[in-house]
This record gives sequence, C-alpha cells and structure tokens, in this order.
Amino acid sequence: MNKTAPIIPLTRDVEHAPAWRRALSEAVTRPSELLSLLGLPDEPESESAAQLFRMRVPRGFITRMRPGDRYDPLLLQVLPVAAECQASAGFMTDPLGEAAAMAAPGLLHKYQGRVLLTLTGACGIHCRYCFRRHYPYAEANPSGGHWEQALAYIRQDSSIHEVILSGGDPLSLSDQRLTAMVTDLATIPHLQRLRIHSRLPVVLPERVTPELLGWLTGNRLRPVLVIHANHAQEIDATVQAALRTIVAAGIPLLNQSVLLKHINDTADGLCTLSETLFDAGALPYYLHQLDHVQGAAHFEVTDDEAQELMTAMRARLPGYLVPRLVREQAGEPGKSPL
Repeated sequence: MNKTAPIIPLTRDVEHAPAWRRALSEAVTRPSELLSLLGLPDEPESESAAQLFRMRVPRGFITRMRPGDRYDPLLLQVLPVAAECQASAGFMTDPLGEAAAMAAPGLLHKYQGRVLLTLTGACGIHCRYCFRRHYPYAEANPSGGHWEQALAYIRQDSSIHEVILSGGDPLSLSDQRLTAMVTDLATIPHLQRLRIHSRLPVVLPERVTPELLGWLTGNRLRPVLVIHANHAQEIDATVQAALRTIVAAGIPLLNQSVLLKHINDTADGLCTLSETLFDAGALPYYLHQLDHVQGAAHFEVTDDEAQELMTAMRARLPGYLVPRLVREQAGEPGKSPL
C-alpha cells in the first residue's frame, strides 16, 4: 500500500454491507483520533508522516491496545512517527526488487514453481514497516484489463504449480470477485495450490465468513492461508475463534511475523506468540528480518540480536513452534535462512 493507493471501495449502502465491510468503513485514519481513543496526547509529527503513507487501523484492533501506553506493541506497529520522514542509508522504495520480477502487471515471478499476484493496493491496516508502502499499485495490478494477461502467463508455463494472492490484502476484495478469479485460476490444469497471504483474519476477524470459506474450499485447488501476527496481544478471543474456524474447514493455517524493534524483540514475547498461535490452530512459519524499505529503519533488529533470540526460542520451545528466521533478498531463488 502506498500513499496513492485507493481507499478500500465500499458498497453504496453501507448499512446493508457485510459486517467486515462496515468495520473497514469505520477504521481510524487520523493519528490524532487514534491517540485520543487511547487517552494519549496528540503528536503533530504523526500527521506529517501520515501524509507520506496513510494511516488505517480497524477499531477492533485498537481495542486490543493498552490505553495510556504510548509504547503498546500494537500501537507502535500502526502509529506514524517522525522517523519515517528521514532517509536512511541502505533503505529503498523497492527493497525486494519486485519491479524486476514483474512478468506481467501485478504478477511477480520470483521463485521457481510459483507466482504472486498483487490483486489490490487496499488493506485493512497500514503497518508502518510494510515493504510495499511505495509499491505502484495503480500500474501493477492484474485485475481488470490485465487479468487475461496474467492468466495467459500462468497458462503458458507448466512449471507453475502454485499461485499466491497478495496485495495490499487480497481479502479486502469481495467474495464475489475473489470467487470469479479463483474459478479462472482453477481452469489451468498445472496449478495445484492456492495460497492466500492476508492480515485480515487477525486485524479484522469479521472477515472470516462462510462465504470466504466457501470459495477457498469450493474448487480443486488446495488452499493454504498464511496470516500475519507479530505479537500475542493481537490474538484475542475473536481472532482465536476466527482462526479455529479456518482450521475446522480443513485449510492449513500458517503465520509469518516480522522481527520489530521494541515490539517483539524479546524471547518471552516471541515464545508467547508461538504458543498463542498454536492454541488458535496456526503454525509459526517465518520470522522475517525487516525488509529495508524506506521509512522503516527505526524498526530494525540486528542479525546478531535475531540469532540470540532464535537460540533462546529453540531452548524453550518444541521445534514445530519455532519459526524459521529468514531474510528476503532481491534476485535470490528463495528466502535466505539466517
């Protein structure tokens, strides 16, 4: 999501829209309102940072924050700060080299056997460390007039066995639109798996509906859902119920996190996150080192610190609860383990 990406389209009659759509329409988009809801003083510099990369936070996510705590780990992920306006050496607008990997508008072919589609720039929440905060969604979108081009590219390469739906957040699109897209993909004989990368089941659990589960399981492609939670505090009872519903539908559920300074850079925090995820039915999958996107340098944790955290986690947790520490690098054939 970047500053020019479109706001999530809403139905004309919000009153009759699905609950998750209504919740998105009510998301907080001004730093001053977010701080006020938490009983915190206004920070004028936040407004300047929000001009570079807009703020969006669902109100349900805000209720999981601790009132009066300026250093709440959920607040730190979404509040624009002055550090975002400072240029940092080694940080860039396209840290993963995605422009070079774009085989068709919005279709990224970085790794053998799979392609990724950036279906939309819309997202339920704007995380300040987002590696696509500068992504050109207006031009790099496979929807609309470019959809047939994306399908043709996948059809002509029989080595592609998996399609990843990403964004933004693909689940910000309607179930009707996603059903049509997945139906088209399922007609390609060599495709076997459909992977969805989404933060919405965590930040907006209302999005997990029978309609969503219906199109995920209603075609021949094997679905995999990869969610994104960074801190155990994100997973309250409503999120836990939503995740268990996904698992009950027979959909493998994985989580990937980003290692973030002052948010989840402790062994206690990471161990609690893994255990909380497992209780809700999700397996820890990846722990990413921060992508070097311009505006996010203040979140960086050093590799040495990351390795110490992994050593502590391995000493305390069974292997299946320890995510793989990785870094994604432009031009590499896969994620690099650390």
